[in-house]
Amino acid sequence: MSETETGNASIGPLDIKRVMAALPHRYPMLLVDRVEELVLGERIVAIKAVSINEEFFQGHFPGRPIMPGVLQVEALAQAAGVLAVESLGLAGSGKLVYFMSIDGVKFRKPVEPGVLLRLEVEFLQKRSRVCKFAGRALLNGEVATECEFTAMIAEPPAA
Repeated sequence: MSETETGNASIGPLDIKRVMAALPHRYPMLLVDRVEELVLGERIVAIKAVSINEEFFQGHFPGRPIMPGVLQVEALAQAAGVLAVESLGLAGSGKLVYFMSIDGVKFRKPVEPGVLLRLEVEFLQKRSRVCKFAGRALLNGEVATECEFTAMIAEPPAA
């Protein structure tokens, strides 16, 4: 662990085991493969390896596979979930991070199989139960997707 110029601890990289410890998502909905850097209370840089083996490419679109935009936003939200769980000390608590709103989404470049999608998310606002984030997904340093979103931290639904 290292300290950033703001005094917050920086951790990473985190492998898939650590990602899965932070998130409840599993195949085929787990969309974060690795965390490159996480600055507690501030930001995260994660990676989604986009493979032609993803189920959604069978129908989106035959002959011209493109990762659905909603799944790009979901990948950003999952990266934010890891950031929130690690920053707020929620690992092992059973609490979940739920979408509340998505704002200003822009899709700038198609995401095709065979790329590493870089997910950059930062806190805009933190409260005990509600957090606001800004996220962007990049391909080779160019923005493919960007948005702001709000999430709520809550107990999982009763079975």
